[in-house]
Amino acid sequence: MTNGQAPNKSDIQRLAWIDVWLPPPLRPFARLMRLDRPIGTWLLVLPGWWAIALAGLGTPDKQLVGLFLLGAIVMRGAGCTYNDIIDRDIDAKVARTATRPLPSGQVSVRAAWIFLGLQLAAGLAILVQLDRPAIIVGAASLVLVFSYPYMKRITYWPQAWLGLTFNWGALVGWTAMRGGFEWAAAPLYAAGFFWTLGYDTIYAHQDKDDDALIGVKSSALALGPRTKPFVAVAYLLTMALVAYASMRIVMPGWPALALLGAAGLHLAWQVATLDINDAGNCLRRFQSNRDFGLLVLAALLLQAL
Repeated sequence: MTNGQAPNKSDIQRLAWIDVWLPPPLRPFARLMRLDRPIGTWLLVLPGWWAIALAGLGTPDKQLVGLFLLGAIVMRGAGCTYNDIIDRDIDAKVARTATRPLPSGQVSVRAAWIFLGLQLAAGLAILVQLDRPAIIVGAASLVLVFSYPYMKRITYWPQAWLGLTFNWGALVGWTAMRGGFEWAAAPLYAAGFFWTLGYDTIYAHQDKDDDALIGVKSSALALGPRTKPFVAVAYLLTMALVAYASMRIVMPGWPALALLGAAGLHLAWQVATLDINDAGNCLRRFQSNRDFGLLVLAALLLQAL
């Protein structure tokens, strides 16, 4: 995923909480993990929480919910660290990313690799708290995680690869909740895939000018003015698959249906008000997907009512 806020502006947030609460030597590492920007953690954890809620018929395992939150924080951080290591030469050429810890020299490449190893060890410690089938499914995601940074170099659809990666938690959550892998989780995983394809295409429009200059590919460059109808279709498929996944388990009651309707309206608002040539507009629509994810989560928690 591209991590800028606006073209030609640094994406390092000053006076963030890490500048207040963390000692100076730790701040670059916190920025490597994007701890100052929690939206990525929300978008990573929510599909897993969806699966836990739906598989549990609205009664999720609280320990699983906590483990998935910790896992999302750690593995999102590991993914960002790895991405920055691989992309450090590209980042150094763009004003928006040149001040990140690696291209700016605040963290050495060797230190970043060591830090990545520590994060992966922490992620493993969290993963082994699950049962064996969930561990196997979770470990399989590493193939996607470590391939992702290279996708922008070989295809205009790295957003599709991110969709496969970021929603893997739905398969892990379902498996952990049910004690084994079930194909019933597939529609929810597919819903997350199309959701990510939509929101990350919006996000990529912030960086399309820089991406074109440095030769980085994205769905924003591939679609151009066709972005709005594409995102609309992606979001329509998202809602259809969420509804299908929930109805396969039990027919939703009115509270759940009302919340799913609100979630659908939220996606419609994103598309209707999207301006692909306004970086701030794209960023706000992207960040609002946390609210969409929480509406879906609330609907799944009320599934049986």
